[in-house]
Amino acid sequence: MTPSLLTLLRKVDTPTVCNAIEVAQGKRGFDAFTRGTMLCSAPSEPAIVGYARTAKIAAVQPPSEAPEVIRERRMAYYKYMAEGPAPSVAVIEDVDFPNCIGAYWGEINTTVHKGFGMSGALTNGVMRDLGDLPEGFPVVAGSVGPSHGFVHVRELDTPVSVFGLTVNPGDLIHADRHGALVVPEDIVDQLEAAIQKLLTTERIVLDAATQPGFDFPAFQSAWEKFEKSRV
Repeated sequence: MTPSLLTLLRKVDTPTVCNAIEVAQGKRGFDAFTRGTMLCSAPSEPAIVGYARTAKIAAVQPPSEAPEVIRERRMAYYKYMAEGPAPSVAVIEDVDFPNCIGAYWGEINTTVHKGFGMSGALTNGVMRDLGDLPEGFPVVAGSVGPSHGFVHVRELDTPVSVFGLTVNPGDLIHADRHGALVVPEDIVDQLEAAIQKLLTTERIVLDAATQPGFDFPAFQSAWEKFEKSRV
């Protein structure tokens, strides 16, 4: 991922990237995205972009392993998150889903992960402390709740599933208030041009629709030009 692509990805929303991937692929049908409605802690902030650092957590029941095992895994988790290639995104599957109760993402944990230089978090689990989370570290989560329950790390550096999206360690993630997607590795070098092409193509209709006297014939003409330019 080049610096210019990273800058562009942070400026555009996830639906734009979703469409641009199809432009790069030359066909419709891209499906590596979340399903359902997710919640974003900071919907007005730039999109979350980075390489996935993955883990699984649970919180409904206390951990069955010895306390020293849990502590060792917790420290291994934080070391893993701190040492990932930048930019990075924490992608956490709560295995209690859909009955998640443990708000792993609160003021302390988000501040710690932001301090590691991470871009944000994606989870099917719970977030809390809204209003106290640090700027520059959005969380896209499955729900909001008050308790941390018995939250503990089960696995790290493993494939995870978040709202129907399978994420492998190292996948390139784009996420915002609409949800998240995994950018296919084979089109990363084409993505910047695809986004620019998409934005230019959309202006054909958007500019026409905002002109005085816009009517159906004007729409029909613009739409014909639009269809010729898109996937």
